[in-house]
Formats: sequence, structure tokens, C-alpha cells
Amino acid sequence: MNNTKLVTKPHYQVLDGLRGVAAIIVVFFHLTEPLAGSRLDNVVNHGYLAVDFFFLLSGFVIGYAYDDRWDQLTVSGFLRRRFERLHPLVVLGMTLGAIGFYFTDSTIWPLVHTVPVWKLMVVMLIGWTLLPVPLSMDIRGWFEMHPLNSVGWSLFFEYIANILYALGLRKLSDKALACFVALAGAALLHLAVTSPNGDVTGGWTLNAEHMRIGITRTLFPFFAGLLLSRVARPVYIKNAFLWCSILVAAVLLMPRIGGAARLWMNGLFEAFCIIIVFPLIVYIGASGRVRSQTEEKICKFLGDLSYPLYMTHYVLVYFYVAWVSNHKGITLAQAWPYALLTFSGAIVLAYASLLLYDEPVRAWLRKKLKQ
Repeated sequence: MNNTKLVTKPHYQVLDGLRGVAAIIVVFFHLTEPLAGSRLDNVVNHGYLAVDFFFLLSGFVIGYAYDDRWDQLTVSGFLRRRFERLHPLVVLGMTLGAIGFYFTDSTIWPLVHTVPVWKLMVVMLIGWTLLPVPLSMDIRGWFEMHPLNSVGWSLFFEYIANILYALGLRKLSDKALACFVALAGAALLHLAVTSPNGDVTGGWTLNAEHMRIGITRTLFPFFAGLLLSRVARPVYIKNAFLWCSILVAAVLLMPRIGGAARLWMNGLFEAFCIIIVFPLIVYIGASGRVRSQTEEKICKFLGDLSYPLYMTHYVLVYFYVAWVSNHKGITLAQAWPYALLTFSGAIVLAYASLLLYDEPVRAWLRKKLKQ
């Protein structure tokens, strides 16, 4: 067993802050989604692209943190570190989802009141492992691999990317990695432009179609982030956090492109954002420096909050979606007080999860899993 202690590298504070900005917009996306008439008119129309941004950020940070440490690190050691970082909130999110499950009974989920407790418990225990549940265990009726915490699907693919990196793709030369990323980018472009929905959404159902979408959405951004961490030479860019936050918001809030008549145009826009704009944002963010104590505190707070917010907010969104579905025809103008209450609750829940659960459990795991 390798007992060499790895020296912690300094964080990219701006990138930490951007992760929080994207996570907040994801919450708004999920609050406006049930009020939209279709995917064409959601107010936060491209909020789902935050997942692709997270994948790219993850690949960049993993490359920066670990690429030059494999002489001190084993595959199992790397995976233990990723487990310690990611998994406590996976367990919490699934557990909270199970606790709230029966209280979200609604016309939109007719299966909820028919689910026996034993089946709920089995789904929760499988959810703790992040393994997808088969459609026969879909207890909510949304055809999800993680029906107790919808966002778990992206963590499933995050783990796949980390495992692929650890088992061999980290060994690729820069040229070989660039070729791999180019092929993954071509696959992503093809998916986006030819999608029957005109977008890259998907990945949350355990079937061939969604598995293809999920792996395609993961491979390019994660390994493009890894490549960027290797070849980029950041230079100082003034006000990087401000400009990058504006760019992230502009992409995620962009209205639908092309409408129902030209679905391929929206797919092309999304591919452009993932392949070109997101790497540019990460490069600018990596080139930035916090310019004051206030900006440093904001970036730290947003960075600390981002993952707990992402992994716990949908527990409250289920209640909100149930309320919206029971008030047919409600508008955003009528729903905003309830949306604001849900958003505020999500922030409080995430911060409490961070302080009272995530940080203590991760500290305990570090001791238990220490090499």
C-alpha cells in the first residue's frame, strides 16, 4: 500500500465560484421546467447544459489535481479519494428522497401511493450504490435510473469518467488524448444535430438510447477538460469571475434556438456551447484571480455550496412539482412565491447538509480510507 501523502494543490477559486453559479441556475431551471408548456418555452431554457459544464470542470480539475501524481498514487487510492468526495452526498440525497417520497403523491406520479415500503427501501439501497435501477423498479413513473433523486444519473456518469481516467485514459499522450477528444466531440455534434428533440438532453433512463446520450455527453466535456488542464497556459485575465459568470448565465438562460421548425439549429447551438464556449469559460476562469476578500468569500461560499445544492435540491423540487401539477394552468407570475420558497429551502438544506453532514462524514472517511 502506498502511504505517501499527496500535497494539496491550491484551488482555482474562480472555477469554484463558477460551479456554484451553474448549480444555482440548475435549481432555477428545475423550478421553471414544470411551468413550461414544452421544452421550447422554458424560461431557463438551456439550464440542463450545466451538467455538461460540470463534466468539463471536473475533467479539468481532475487533470490539474492528479495528472502529475501517479508516481505516488494507485488506481484504488484515486478511486477512494473520489468516493470520499462524491459519495456521502449521494447517500444523503437518496435517503432524503426516500423520506419525502410518499409526501409527493400527485396526479403526475400515480404510482407513488401504490409502492410498498419494502420496494422503496430496496430502491433507496440501490440508490446508495449509484447503480441504475431497472425500469421494473421505477417507483415514480418518470423512467429514471434514480427515482428518489433525479440528478443521480449525472453522478453515475461522473463515476464512469473517473474510472475510465484512472484505468487507462490518463496514460494517453497529449496527441492521443486530443484525437480521442476530437472523436468524442464529433459524436457529441452528431447527437446534438440529429436528436429528435433538437438538444442533448437525456441520460437518466436505463435503456440503450439514454445510455448512448449519457456517455456521449460525458466523454467529450470530461476529457476535453482533462486535455485543457494539460495544454492550457493560463494568463492573467482581469475580472474573470464576473465575465465567466455572465457567460455561464448567458448560455444557460438562452432561449430556444430555431423553434420547432428547425430543431437542428438548437442542437448546433448546444454543441457549440459545449465544444467551444465551455472550454473558453474554464480557460478564462483558470486565468483569473480573486481581486478582493469579498470576491474570495463569494467564490468559496459558492464552491462549497455547489455540490450539496446539486445533490439535495431535487428532494424539495419533487414537492414543488407535485404542487404545480395539482394546480393546472398556473403561471410563473402566480407560482413565483412558491418557487422562491423552494429555492430558499434548497439553499438552506444544502448549507446544512454541507456543515452538519458532508464535511464531518468526509473527514471520517478520510481517516477510515487513509492509505
